[in-house]
Amino acid sequence: MEKKAALFFDIDGTLIDDHTNELPESAAEAIRRARAAGHLVFINTGRTVCSVPVRLRLMGIDGLLCGCGTYINYRHGILLEHPIPEERGYRYIDAMIRFGMEGFLEGTEDVYFSERISRFENVESTRRYMASLGLGVERNYEKKGFCYDKLLVCTDAQSRKEEFFQAIAEDLVPIDRTRGVYECIQKGYSKATAIEFIRKYLNLDLDQIYVFGDSSNDLSMFAYARHGVAMGEHDPVLDDYAEYITDTVKNDGIRKAMEHLGLI
Repeated sequence: MEKKAALFFDIDGTLIDDHTNELPESAAEAIRRARAAGHLVFINTGRTVCSVPVRLRLMGIDGLLCGCGTYINYRHGILLEHPIPEERGYRYIDAMIRFGMEGFLEGTEDVYFSERISRFENVESTRRYMASLGLGVERNYEKKGFCYDKLLVCTDAQSRKEEFFQAIAEDLVPIDRTRGVYECIQKGYSKATAIEFIRKYLNLDLDQIYVFGDSSNDLSMFAYARHGVAMGEHDPVLDDYAEYITDTVKNDGIRKAMEHLGLI
């Protein structure tokens, strides 16, 4: 293609395989080839910036869009940071405890878990994963004394989730990640608002925007972009917006999609 593009990639289930937690070499190579061809490459993730793996930063990217649009970095310069106001953030921690919710909080500096062992295995598996990155070990969220950008909660029959969602409604909107898991992101921010910020900052046309994702928190950027690539394993909510459905992560889905679209 003659016109240079801006490519926006989700991490989990898109660049990194959910089952192996590995970045395929084919994906890293495709991104290097795209940048060599003059395209811009961005990570656009629900993860906050502290938990973006080093191996993704080192493969060659132009910017990090993190926390579902609440943090934007372009070529090592921070363009936007928007944490939840500290006192309201404490209020939502108290609401988690009061309404029987369990999960973790994600900030730019660290990720915060409860001092108690969770009854949810996926919370504990995430705690172990974050600890492997050196995160989530310094401060428990009961101790407070920090800011965060978003939170993830797990629910079951013991959870009063509707009351909790009402309690956080001033600042946060829940995204249903299925199986009782909800990602709560700041109102007015999303992966789509992050792309719009970059598009205007760099004076790009909408037709230059390509997005790659797999899950429900990618829906906003798929609805925004004209070119959406869904991975071989993806949430069906993306189907109506996907221009192309590629192979799975481990079966070189990123490289195959970029070749199909003429980006490399």
